[in-house]
Amino acid sequence: MDGLKMFTKLPQKIPDPFNLLGDQPKLAFRSQPGGIAKLASTRNIPEKDSYWEQYVVLFDSASDVFTLITHNDVRRALYEAPENVATLIRVVSARLFNLVSDHTFPAPPPSLASSLIRTGTGAAPGRNATKEVLNCVRVLQRVLPAVFEIESEPSRFELEVFWKRVEVARAGGDDAHGQGAGGAVAEASAEPQFVIEDEDSDEDDEDGASATRARAQRQLASPKAQTAEKPKETMPSIAERLFSCLIDLMFCCGFTLPTKIQVDHYKINYVIWEKGVGSTTDPGPSQQYEGNKTEVLRLLLVLLSRQIYVPPSALFTSPSSYTLHFVQKLPRRDVLTVLCSLLNTAMNATHPGSANVMGTVAGRLPYNHLLMKGEDPRTALVSMCFQVLCVLLDFQSGSARDVGVDGQASGPTAKTNAFRYFIAKLHRPADFEFISNGIVRIFEDEMSSLHNLLPGSRRSVPYMVEAIIFLWKMLELNKVSASTNRDCDGKVVMKTHLQKFRAYLLDSDRGMDLMAYVLCYGLEIKDKPEQHGMCRVLSYMIQSLSAERAFGLKLASPLRAQVPQKWVTHGTAGDFMVHSIYSMVATTSGSLNSLYPALIIALSNSAPYFKNLSVTSSARLLQLFNAFSNPSFLLSDEGHPRLLFFILEAFNGVLLHNLSENPNLVYAILHAHKQFEDLGTFTLARGLREIRRIQQLKEERAAAAQGRDKGKRRAPDEEEGLGTPHSEKARLLQREAGSVDLPRSTESTDTLPEDQVRHTEEEHATRPLMSPTASETPLGDGAGAISEKARGKMRAAGRSLSGDMTGSLERLAASGVGRNGFVPTQEWVSSWQQGLPLDTIMLVISELLAKMQNLQSSLSAANANSAIMDLLRSANLDQVLPKPPPLSPRRFMWSDASIVWLTSLIWGEIYVRGMTPLGIWNNTAVRLFYVKHAQAQQRQITEAVTNVVGGLLGRTESSQSLGRRQ
Repeated sequence: MDGLKMFTKLPQKIPDPFNLLGDQPKLAFRSQPGGIAKLASTRNIPEKDSYWEQYVVLFDSASDVFTLITHNDVRRALYEAPENVATLIRVVSARLFNLVSDHTFPAPPPSLASSLIRTGTGAAPGRNATKEVLNCVRVLQRVLPAVFEIESEPSRFELEVFWKRVEVARAGGDDAHGQGAGGAVAEASAEPQFVIEDEDSDEDDEDGASATRARAQRQLASPKAQTAEKPKETMPSIAERLFSCLIDLMFCCGFTLPTKIQVDHYKINYVIWEKGVGSTTDPGPSQQYEGNKTEVLRLLLVLLSRQIYVPPSALFTSPSSYTLHFVQKLPRRDVLTVLCSLLNTAMNATHPGSANVMGTVAGRLPYNHLLMKGEDPRTALVSMCFQVLCVLLDFQSGSARDVGVDGQASGPTAKTNAFRYFIAKLHRPADFEFISNGIVRIFEDEMSSLHNLLPGSRRSVPYMVEAIIFLWKMLELNKVSASTNRDCDGKVVMKTHLQKFRAYLLDSDRGMDLMAYVLCYGLEIKDKPEQHGMCRVLSYMIQSLSAERAFGLKLASPLRAQVPQKWVTHGTAGDFMVHSIYSMVATTSGSLNSLYPALIIALSNSAPYFKNLSVTSSARLLQLFNAFSNPSFLLSDEGHPRLLFFILEAFNGVLLHNLSENPNLVYAILHAHKQFEDLGTFTLARGLREIRRIQQLKEERAAAAQGRDKGKRRAPDEEEGLGTPHSEKARLLQREAGSVDLPRSTESTDTLPEDQVRHTEEEHATRPLMSPTASETPLGDGAGAISEKARGKMRAAGRSLSGDMTGSLERLAASGVGRNGFVPTQEWVSSWQQGLPLDTIMLVISELLAKMQNLQSSLSAANANSAIMDLLRSANLDQVLPKPPPLSPRRFMWSDASIVWLTSLIWGEIYVRGMTPLGIWNNTAVRLFYVKHAQAQQRQITEAVTNVVGGLLGRTESSQSLGRRQ
């Protein structure tokens, strides 16, 4: 009892005189009435109230802000006391503007000695202007998403707080607008770092000069009026001042830039962050400022995220006012400096000099991502740069939509979207080399992380999706275009073609490397449903590249890229392309059905340039043809015949342009001549009969397999009783009677007929494709285990079925051959069957098939192979085949639907990336895309990591048994 009394004498609350924990004020902010709860419980808190001070000085990190202030807190305050939320935004924004122009900002980082002295003596910490600026930025990051979700249209609250302009009396000699840190800060970087040609710049300069002259004339016109009435001017809105302030923060010496580049007392210096496009000099190491850059860019991204709260149908009609202002109203200097800073930082992502020594060494250690908590600051900054770049280069809503100029295709201008415009104006080979090298390094890092010597030892590149989308934007925006020069009278005197990024990339050795990496990444993610949007991006990118002549000319060269071993293909780049597209089509079980057209069009575009296709590549093309010409696939959807059309176009491209240089493919076509001949006379009735024949074949196989399984389980005495001739005859009669009835439902026709693809693979695996003496196997043959009696019954059933087109076949067509209610008709079949490009293929077959068969019959098996290859290599059918038409590749064409889809994909990826660790947009009413939350699964160490670590530490029998139980 005495011991218990001793404990009762202890104080109920242990004092913390030195505030070693440092969490008491934060806990009070969350739990006490004077904290976050007061924002909704007390109405009309004045701007001068001390309550607002804690939002600026209390927090120490971004996680503090996002933990202590939730969206529900802001949402509740918006409903119960909206004026307090408006006051919070105004107070925090005004504090931010004042701090940026204050002489105490940025504050030097506190030294370790001063921190220890302050902690030991209990002295109150001094004011830290840098911390206050970061807290202002973080609070706005947290509050704005809850404000944006109020309505799909800009709410009255939002317009009143962010976009309302107030008239004030002009202050003489001061920077009345207060945009940033003062009017003279820009002169610190008077010498331009870069020049990007802009034909609109002269007009802008003239407009600026005329506006200056007009202002001077107005000032000199009536001095009496000016003295009589003090002039007023309209102050910029909070949103406009926020953008100006964020740009100043992006180029603030001591906050985001090294202090050594500060000129005199001007702390704002518009210097590009890193060496690269537009800058040949590096401003110096800035690892200590990477976190500040990320914070500023995160607030910029939150401001640009207003468009995710607009439904897809209103994306073009209700553009984000914030993004419109940023891409249309910024000065040219700000646009170029921001654009080049983001671009160079992203492209220097994996550059050895872009990180400190410790970060570089730690990044090379195996399994470092399993040991180190949190994201590397450099990785977070690069990810944020990529995300902001993708959003700005993608924005085409409202007046930012591309416009057509001089009858040419639509494109961006400096007045629609300055960022899209200036990225399209890049033309220096050094800039293109810098960008291509940066993207290739990112792909190489991703490939090495996926297939390393130690499985799972390296973390995959977190910004891979954004890097691919940026590459696509570069390819689409920075294309070869004509530059028109005019004389003084406006007449065109010279028209030169500037080399653009797409042409540079395809002419260099990097073009095929990037094609290989893009296809490899698609093969890696094709089986992940959450990545199918990226598979669609990759397929459209390959289609766009395949439409270029320079791309086709490189396909005959060997592939130099170091691709993962399991995707290595012997031969040319064209062989690798064929194998990769075949794998994406034939091994995804129809889950990428919507991507098949783009991939097959890429083959059709590239076919005229295919040379020396290997045996396996030729077999893959024929397997695709067999799959697309299968009746169950052809008749299942209205759009499937176009895939057959495209693959036939690919065959025609090879035969008309490089017939003698592709003997393997020509032989494969001759070997499959029966399929092409049947396709020329294809009808709905024949297709339905073939579907029924395959179904009966499957039923026979299933019944035979079931009989064998029963026979194995059957006891010997039971087997004797059931194995009598009478019972066998009864089972056959019952099976035959049941086979006449039509199936109630057919299997899903969304997918390719994998049984046929698999059967073709087995056929080519067991028999060489180029063996001329091998017997030809008709389509669907392979029922070797079925008796002749069963085959006779099937043929009889087929004959009886063929005579009843209006009865059972019509019911079969309506009972599930088509999908989503589609019912094929003979008129529909005739509409596409008559337009199939079979003439060229049939001419080749008619000219070469007989010669090949003669060689087969007259020569031995050993000599026939080489003789047929010599025949095909020397074949010249120029007098027989039609003249090759001009090449007209099918290019990817942008539409409103595709623009909305890509915008949703970009913001969906940003939303997912923002879920951890802060959860920027979590639990807000996003309308641009649908958010589906999956159940969180407990993270487990992979088997590969367990094996590696266990091998190093020595695994015991108990640990092995534990691993088996898990």
